[in-house]
Amino acid sequence: MPKGANIGLAALGEDTGAVVVGLSWSSAAGDGDADVSLLLLDGGGKVRGDADFYFYNRPAAEDGSVQLLGKVPTENGSEDRISLDLTAIPEDVVRIVVAASRDGGARFGDLDDLRLTLTDGSGEPLLGFSITDATIETAFIFGELYRRNEEWKFRAVGQGYETGLAGLATDFGITVEEVEAEAEVEAESGEGRGTVGEGIGGTGVEEAAVAIPVQRVPAPALGIGVGTDAASVPAPGTAPAGGTAPASGRRRGTRTAKKKVTIPRAPKKSLAENDSWRPARLFPVPSYKSDREREVRATSVLLSVMAEVPEFGRRLTAGFGAPAGRMQTFTEVSLPHGESPKRPDGVIRAERAGKLWTALVETKTNGNPLRSEQVQNYMDIAARRGYEAVITLSNDVALEGSPLVTVKTDGRRKHKVSLWHLSWAEVAHQAQMLIRHEGVGNAAHAWLLQELLHYLQHENSGCHGFQNMGPAWVPVRDGIDTETLCQGDPRAVEVVESWERLIRQVCLRLGGELGQKALPVQRARRGTDPESRRAELADRLCEEGKLSAEVRVDGARSILSVTADLRTGKIRTSMDVPAPDGAYPLSVAKRLLRVLEEAPADLHVETLLDGRNGPRGTLERLRPEPGDLLPGDGAAITGFRLSLFKGMGSGRGSAETGFIRSVDHAVDRFYGSVVTHLGQFEQRRPARTRQAAEPVGVG
Repeated sequence: MPKGANIGLAALGEDTGAVVVGLSWSSAAGDGDADVSLLLLDGGGKVRGDADFYFYNRPAAEDGSVQLLGKVPTENGSEDRISLDLTAIPEDVVRIVVAASRDGGARFGDLDDLRLTLTDGSGEPLLGFSITDATIETAFIFGELYRRNEEWKFRAVGQGYETGLAGLATDFGITVEEVEAEAEVEAESGEGRGTVGEGIGGTGVEEAAVAIPVQRVPAPALGIGVGTDAASVPAPGTAPAGGTAPASGRRRGTRTAKKKVTIPRAPKKSLAENDSWRPARLFPVPSYKSDREREVRATSVLLSVMAEVPEFGRRLTAGFGAPAGRMQTFTEVSLPHGESPKRPDGVIRAERAGKLWTALVETKTNGNPLRSEQVQNYMDIAARRGYEAVITLSNDVALEGSPLVTVKTDGRRKHKVSLWHLSWAEVAHQAQMLIRHEGVGNAAHAWLLQELLHYLQHENSGCHGFQNMGPAWVPVRDGIDTETLCQGDPRAVEVVESWERLIRQVCLRLGGELGQKALPVQRARRGTDPESRRAELADRLCEEGKLSAEVRVDGARSILSVTADLRTGKIRTSMDVPAPDGAYPLSVAKRLLRVLEEAPADLHVETLLDGRNGPRGTLERLRPEPGDLLPGDGAAITGFRLSLFKGMGSGRGSAETGFIRSVDHAVDRFYGSVVTHLGQFEQRRPARTRQAAEPVGVG
């Protein structure tokens, strides 16, 4: 259709009661993107209320008449689609405006192949309209559907705005609330949030309102919008005269800054009759007959979600050098190699600016090890075909200086192939960070990640991360118990490596729960290589019988320590908390015990003095007598050491009685029952300060 033309839908087909509008574009740079929006207008060319504005923060109508379906990749770019049930549109709505906008000042002139298409309920194309004159516009009205004599018609508009989504919305009577560039996360009420699907235990995928600035533009005054003729569309970026200024103290308006969708922790009330009812899952996990079935299904599930949720796919591949472009994934691809073709478990391809990045994927589940010969074949295939990477994926955790597989690289080849590894624990961590803390672009993406996370965490998936301390665990444990393990024993080094893998996985799991980066602290001399460091730790294990680690969480003032004593069979989790400066010692002790009111009674509290340790006791004993924490000689208190002890599992695996599970439980209990309450103690500062010469009383 040419610009300005119109046509009745009835003349195009019989099934036009429900239609799908698609807005598509492409970009030579590979990074072009835009967001669709839709406005329902009354006879005066205005919305009846802010609820008539559908965009990324309000993607669907409660009656199903309007649904933003999201983006799908096309051959040259992407298409954003809107489903419209015209039979359900309220009678006082006479016009439906279909528009799109770009973020951060990006212009439509930087996109190619701007096009609107309209299909009927069966998917049959009805019409198309291309925009060829876009330049500096940041928002565009592509077209509009309108009623004329009880019939729905379509008009090709092609009208641009320089004021972005906020300016376009304001022109049609939407009250827009501006967002400062420094806007912080703000949790709005649940009223009016969109919900898609059911999560774990019936948890709905809701939109958490997060104010993230997109483009700061001056909001034009309210004025008349699109009339019944195309000529009445306001000029690009202008506000018609005759608008009225909003009254002071007006209600809060629509926020055009993008919300990010996260999933609430609190599950919604289930509609099931009893606990035996299980919610339907997108990725069911039946009882598999073989490890091969687990690998095939896990690979397909993961790669499909990576392709459909751009934030997730880019998060997993950005560190491997993949561009932030259009991604497609494939499984069971046959590639020639010698006498018989090889079939990698998957292929990832990302395109940007006409350049392709390709990675072959080799997957293992259920604790099965990667095979060097298999990975070597894929490295050779990738090198010959000009691919950039081979990615291995298994329950194991890669360590610096301790590769999971050994491959040889032909130095004569000019094209270099990188070998990367992902743990299933890392995959689950990234999914959890996005849907619980950072958010994704829409509710459908959040739901997909929720289903992926449920699949990975299911006991039958085989994707449970590091779950075996290795064959050296039992002989080293027994050797320490009988005092027969000697320094230099290579089995001790294997146990130290397994311990390091376990702590890295603990960091991933803890960071996913907290929404903060958690990393192990490495205390080694500068320039020490990983193998020498682990050999030194192995000798210390033989001598002391202990495995120790420290974890630092972003934003936390103190470091979490974890120690497994193989001689006593105890796991100790602890943290040193500094004492506030200039406070009365007894007041500090009382405040600490108040903060720890809900902590376990067996929590050990030890007073730290300058260069030595002071009084100690359990919370059960100290609560009635806080003064017992004060040193009798009046020495200055520098802090307190808080510790919990737990019995250590003996098995090498991740069963309930295994060592790995006991470490997980110990860290979870300490962080959940102790560390989460310490912020009140560390942040609060006393109003009064005592003089340095004042004597310290006890009692």
